[in-house]
Amino acid sequence: MLSSEAMLKKEVVSPEGLGKAPDETDLLRRLRYFLNPIDGRYEDLRNGDWRLNVFRDFTAGLIVAMVAIPLAMGFAMASGLRPEQGIVGGAVAGLIGALWGGSKYQVYGPTAAFIPVIAGLMEKYDHSVLVLASILAGIILLVLGIARLGRIVARVPHSIIVGFTIGIAITIALSQIGEVLGLQVKLGHGFIGKVQAIGANLEQVNIYAIGLGIGTFLLTKYILRISIFIPAPLLAIGITSLVAATVWADEGLTLVRDRYGSIPRNFLVFTPPAAIVWRGEFLADLGYFVVAIVFVAAVESLLCSRMADRLADNRGLPFNPNKELWGQGVVQVIVPMLNGFPHTGALARTATNIKVGAISPLAGICKFALKLILAVFLARYLELVPMACIGGILLYVATVMVKPAEINQVLKHNRFHVALMIYTAGMVVLTDFLTGVLSAIVAYGLLFRFFDKRPARS
Repeated sequence: MLSSEAMLKKEVVSPEGLGKAPDETDLLRRLRYFLNPIDGRYEDLRNGDWRLNVFRDFTAGLIVAMVAIPLAMGFAMASGLRPEQGIVGGAVAGLIGALWGGSKYQVYGPTAAFIPVIAGLMEKYDHSVLVLASILAGIILLVLGIARLGRIVARVPHSIIVGFTIGIAITIALSQIGEVLGLQVKLGHGFIGKVQAIGANLEQVNIYAIGLGIGTFLLTKYILRISIFIPAPLLAIGITSLVAATVWADEGLTLVRDRYGSIPRNFLVFTPPAAIVWRGEFLADLGYFVVAIVFVAAVESLLCSRMADRLADNRGLPFNPNKELWGQGVVQVIVPMLNGFPHTGALARTATNIKVGAISPLAGICKFALKLILAVFLARYLELVPMACIGGILLYVATVMVKPAEINQVLKHNRFHVALMIYTAGMVVLTDFLTGVLSAIVAYGLLFRFFDKRPARS
């Protein structure tokens, strides 16, 4: 007889369609499937020597943890939060996603796409309101998963996704120019405000900060070309921070400690949500940020899961989009209450996870434990990192977000989708993320019958 895990695998991938997938059964069985943390995603641990397979996942978890620490700090600070919130949030999100997500390989953590969303909220409110918005978004994602709407969410046209990614990359790069230039003032909110603030404070430019930012950028880029097994962001920040602490110690460089104080080691702190304020402005803002969190979490996690299956050449249990939405919902509900913020599937870290040998969600569980252990021992050194180095890391992230192959794919489609891509990117930069994306989706819905000569790919 087949084991229960083998039967589950057969049901999910059955080409004959004779059996139903677990998320296509009645509601009770669907919930049991979503709540089960140990499912068919661990099937590859049994192929060959299980001890070697466990070691592969452990190694992958260690490398991804070392890569993720400086990125998590950078994403948190760029979002208007503290560095330790990125560390703890990424670790806990990795654990929850590994247990209740829908993909074998996906790594969960803070992502660049969330930066303008969270930064916009933190510009006006505090962390407790972010917790409230994330919990409400998480509940919506749970409902979307239960309602089996995963495949519908994935139908956003590719041209809009590419335009959205380009717009986010430009927004992130612009937000970090001040850090790389060594400016002491806080840049304004929005594209125009940031440009005006940079222009008005050019006399503060620190040539040593520029050197650190460019150095961190180039080191990260070229170390990754040597080997994917080297945690390039952590090594790059270590080298440039050493230069800042020795050769350029008296050059007026701003450190993480100067901006945020010491990094505490008690990472797991419960942070309750704010109470709902029944005022029109607050409710409108809350609705906006809830929708934005749902959109980014759903679209990016599903794109990342699909990419992971292709990159790993997965011939077994494929990712389940509905369970992925369920896992995203759990992440958005729990992580912010543990002093974190919204997280989703991280494309670059997922790719790293696969390339260094991960074969199951056990790698994500290992990443959770190893990241927190490493952060505790490195906390005293992480607070000595210059802000210009963090800016250099995020500038690198912004550049790798824009993929020429994806742009060429849109260019080869038709002029309508090229226009959609350019419009989405421009609107995301000039207005805000959600206005740009939703207006592009509305434009697509109204005009595709007239101008889309070929069906748009999901």
